[in-house]
Amino acid sequence: MNRILAFPGMLPLGEAIAALVGAQSGEVDVHRFPDGESLVTLPGDLAGKDVAILATLREPDPLALSLRFAAETAREMGARRVGLIAPYLAYMRQDRRFAEGQAVSAPLFARFLEESFDWLVTADPHLHRIHALEDLFDIPVRRIETAPLLGEWIAANVPDAVLLGPDSESRQWVAEVARLADRPYEVLEKHRSGDRSVEVSVPHSEALLDGTPVIVDDIASSGRTLIEAIERLLAAGTKPPICVVIHAVFAGDAHDDILAAGASRVVTTDSIPHVSNAISLAQALADACRDLQAQESIDQSSHSKNDTVTP
Repeated sequence: MNRILAFPGMLPLGEAIAALVGAQSGEVDVHRFPDGESLVTLPGDLAGKDVAILATLREPDPLALSLRFAAETAREMGARRVGLIAPYLAYMRQDRRFAEGQAVSAPLFARFLEESFDWLVTADPHLHRIHALEDLFDIPVRRIETAPLLGEWIAANVPDAVLLGPDSESRQWVAEVARLADRPYEVLEKHRSGDRSVEVSVPHSEALLDGTPVIVDDIASSGRTLIEAIERLLAAGTKPPICVVIHAVFAGDAHDDILAAGASRVVTTDSIPHVSNAISLAQALADACRDLQAQESIDQSSHSKNDTVTP
């Protein structure tokens, strides 16, 4: 990889990844006109280069066309290959049609990205019934796992942590983070009755009362699950909990609301730029990019040998 081009707000992470893979970093300029249209401008000197575009997809709708414009412009400027590093990958939740006429967005968005990019690297996408990204994408993909990073942060910063998963579906994932942090864990029971209506029940546990509760979640959007859990924990007599989240979506005032509910701290990865970022994904993303390049070299070598005609 020769160039990493970061969308607005992503340059610090782009520079960190570029330093790790030995690439040059630059920034994609996206100008929004008053009528809602965009003008995308890339740095020069992309001819013959392998280019990675770094963009987190927290608000995918206004970004989608700009992503396509950036990828196609890079090709017009002579880029050899164009990949996408999307630490937060949107539209992965809707993997089936729950009511007549609904769009099944996960495969649709995957095909949309495939039309512009040669490969994809992301961090723990919010998959439900889809087993793996490879089931959605025909281009090479790599999914980095954040569990080791979360476990490392918790072990270093919360020695008396008792981890809490937000629902039964999170049990296996939270158990792995707890194993890596060498701490006990519990799982909350959650019932969601709407986008902003969540009921959470807290297990009765002596460990929770003795230690520091650490609620671990993959995405904090409305924040209602975390807020409900915090309120129930404090009512049960625990210490103020810490919230550790992979993707800091935080719609509206969600982050402030979580703190106001009684969380002692909210910690997130830098998959989405936010004041709560404390866990860097740069090394893991860089390793995934290198792995893709190495696999591409192996595949090209294999094709070359197969294409060789022995006289």
